[in-house]
Amino acid sequence: MAHDEVSGHDATASDSSAVEASRGTSTGTAVIASDVANPGEPPHRERITDLDPKEAKKAQRSIYTLFYLSIAGSIFALAAYMAFPIEDGDISAIRLNTMFIGIGCALALFGIGLAAVHWGKALMYDKEGIDERHPVRGTDETRARAVEIFHEADQESGFGRRTLIRNSLIGAIIAFPLPGLVLFRGLAPQDQDPVELLSHTMWEKGARLTLDPSGIPVKASDVTIGSAFHIIPEGLNDRHDWLEQKAKAAVLLMRLNPDDLNITPGRESWSYDGIVAYSKICTHVGCPVALYEQQTHHLLCPCHQSTFDVVNECEVIFGPAKRPLPQLPITVDDEGYLVAQSDFHEPVGPSFWERQ
Repeated sequence: MAHDEVSGHDATASDSSAVEASRGTSTGTAVIASDVANPGEPPHRERITDLDPKEAKKAQRSIYTLFYLSIAGSIFALAAYMAFPIEDGDISAIRLNTMFIGIGCALALFGIGLAAVHWGKALMYDKEGIDERHPVRGTDETRARAVEIFHEADQESGFGRRTLIRNSLIGAIIAFPLPGLVLFRGLAPQDQDPVELLSHTMWEKGARLTLDPSGIPVKASDVTIGSAFHIIPEGLNDRHDWLEQKAKAAVLLMRLNPDDLNITPGRESWSYDGIVAYSKICTHVGCPVALYEQQTHHLLCPCHQSTFDVVNECEVIFGPAKRPLPQLPITVDDEGYLVAQSDFHEPVGPSFWERQ
């Protein structure tokens, strides 16, 4: 560091202070205050479609071809839904149905998305612009100008002039929702009352409780205190619609100390020596309630963390569920096997539009 022999001061520090003072900033300030000129926008680069009409026509053909591909994908999804029915419950049919419908829907969405992006990048007006935004209502002149801008945007995008692109886009947008509408309609039975089906399960008087998935009947003596079993009705695996029936009839079986159970009047006979059975279908959105905490006697739905207290007839103690899990009345038959006394006394799973 330089040192002034005459004055005894640090020359470098003095020079630095003088420079800072001349710039209008204090000593030690890292940011130098100065006016920076607006560099403006970079020069506009013409696209190949702007320079060559043939390339513009080529891009236009690509765009409406993609829109047509979207239409074809929607139609393909509808055809796949009809060509690969899954009413028989065959797993291979379900796989084919899901795969081909998925391919059709993917093509439909891919065609619209790619065509829209290609249209914007290749043919629409692409010059940069700045729009100053105002926090209050604009003047009448500004609002009138906004209408003019919309008109100019229509002209610049070519939406009004390029009829093939416009019509193919409209067709793709119309066709794309059709597979979804048909699929949603197929969720309900075609020839049966869905309210009646949702209100009842396979459980009936005398139906044995069997292990899931083996179907082996369960004896009361096999259920120890603190244990939990995943249960299905006897004969479920022999049905062609076993998957749909299991979605309603799946049950969790647990055994507690009978003195720990808080039973409301009228339900004294619904359990057997501390053994209780509750629907496995969460009353929130129908997820499987599959986690049992042995020490707290809580049932937990892992999807959205709804928690049910088995001691208090599976009332909700945490989470978004609004109703307790329905209880299945059970007893034992002459051979000691656990059997149902009846079906559930209320619909299982989440509430639906006509739940009574």
